[in-house]
Amino acid sequence: MANISEISIKRPVLSTVMMLIILLFGMIGYRYLGVREFPSVDQPIISVNVSYPGANAEVIMNQITEPLEQNINGIPGIRSLSSVSSQGSSRITVEFELSVDMETAANDVRDKVSRAQRYLPRDCDPPTVAKADADASPILQIGIRSTKRSLMELSEIAELTVKERLQTIANVSAVEIWGQKRYSMRLWLDPIKMAGYGVTTMDVKNAVDRENVELPSGSIEGNTVELSIRTLGLMQTAKEFNDLIIKEDDNNIVRFQDIGYAELAPEDIRSLLKKRRGTDGD
Repeated sequence: MANISEISIKRPVLSTVMMLIILLFGMIGYRYLGVREFPSVDQPIISVNVSYPGANAEVIMNQITEPLEQNINGIPGIRSLSSVSSQGSSRITVEFELSVDMETAANDVRDKVSRAQRYLPRDCDPPTVAKADADASPILQIGIRSTKRSLMELSEIAELTVKERLQTIANVSAVEIWGQKRYSMRLWLDPIKMAGYGVTTMDVKNAVDRENVELPSGSIEGNTVELSIRTLGLMQTAKEFNDLIIKEDDNNIVRFQDIGYAELAPEDIRSLLKKRRGTDGD
């Protein structure tokens, strides 16, 4: 049986054509060869986030972080476990060994978190379990600014227009808005006026929960027509909140405007994102 060397000597044209074909496929493959600075390694890192608005860091640590950590510690294959308890939120990061399957680790964490959820405060938000992606860092940042619109208006445009269009692009996993200022109705209370009228903060909360609600009202049916009924119970403007009845005794009516005032303002006023533009001298 003839070998490759013998065939190449007897048929030089065939060997030349084979070499050209190998070179051609090599050049084509080189153009589509992926090159990365770091290898594509799926890090087995799971994060657990819990929000508890109004609670300080100590309450978060004692009532949320520690019960979750005690249950998560029993999962096999954990390399490290770290947590951060801050004002109103808890974040637990679980890093597994590289030999552990990512999906299996995520399912184990979800199972342990669901079992520990009964030990958490009832009014806290449900825990969220997420997998960390090595390629999840932002690759594009877009700035939106205007000299005529407020930050709340820009935030609404970014949320309803820019974000929705970017999310429809193929291979875009998530779009985050930094420095967002959402619309909210802020109720400011005057403790001196509240003490004068004998009103507490729970009275205000109960009044808002009782009056600012929209419930299903059914429908009206006739011989040839059927109409659905909608109860307009949600307050939309600051005037409606100011006219809200907080307390009523006999002929005395205490409205919210008697003990404070309502205004349309950003939901978060404690954080702000700024971008400094450098000059030639910097």
